[in-house]
Amino acid sequence: MKFYLQCLNKGKEEYVIRRYILNYFNNQEIKLQEIYNWLLNNNNNNQNDSNSIYLLGYFNYHGIITCTNKHKAYELYQKAVELENVVAQLVLASIYIEGKGIKKNYNKAFELSKKLAKVGNPNGINRLGYCYSMGIGTEINMKKAFKLYQKAADLGNIRAQCNLINLYLDGDGTEKDYNKAFELAKKSAEDHSDGMNLLGYCYNNGIGTNIDKKKAFELFQEAAKLECCDAQYNLALMYEDGEGIKQNIDQAIYWYKKSANQGFQSAQNKLKYLGHNN
Repeated sequence: MKFYLQCLNKGKEEYVIRRYILNYFNNQEIKLQEIYNWLLNNNNNNQNDSNSIYLLGYFNYHGIITCTNKHKAYELYQKAVELENVVAQLVLASIYIEGKGIKKNYNKAFELSKKLAKVGNPNGINRLGYCYSMGIGTEINMKKAFKLYQKAADLGNIRAQCNLINLYLDGDGTEKDYNKAFELAKKSAEDHSDGMNLLGYCYNNGIGTNIDKKKAFELFQEAAKLECCDAQYNLALMYEDGEGIKQNIDQAIYWYKKSANQGFQSAQNKLKYLGHNN
């Protein structure tokens, strides 16, 4: 759990964390079925072990060994939160915002984020900044969002670095600063698909650097393969327009569909414009 918390606080993506965990189990020759059985037994015999309660919820949420049961996972996460489990608080705040498996609850997301930020948790600080930037459970306050993103980024949270880039690009909560945006993009691209996409955006548009369509394409492609919906859309645009690469409408439609399937509105609009159903 300590390693998992470290990954969350660094802002690593969920698929990366899950891969680390499963690889660790494989390397240690630990069978997932044995872990699941132990978690079930421990949950029945020890109602105060918040880590095992959370992990049992994790297995249910992601359908590991057992069938996916997000309602049961939510109940276990909530129980772990009541026992002050930090990882459960972080994950539940995210679920309340995204509404995956349960009804969205912005007020609860804001309160959990505020609680985590108060004790200096980097992920919680970033999440609270996101709440202020999007008006989740509170009024929009871009200056507060910027300060919180900056604080979380200084603590090494990659997701906060990506959020800061967008504020520097748009001049929200701070003055526009393309050089800072580019430097942060280079840093975040080392370990995050959103960072790769943002760095690609900088190269594609000459933000803080010279235009380099080849680099932009390579970064969009790499991030798209990691399921970044923004990158999938940007890659599709390059294929459609033939900018920096040979035009390929079939590839454009393929990546628009990949992005649209993740709910990216611009990609959905593009498919309608091109006469393709998602």
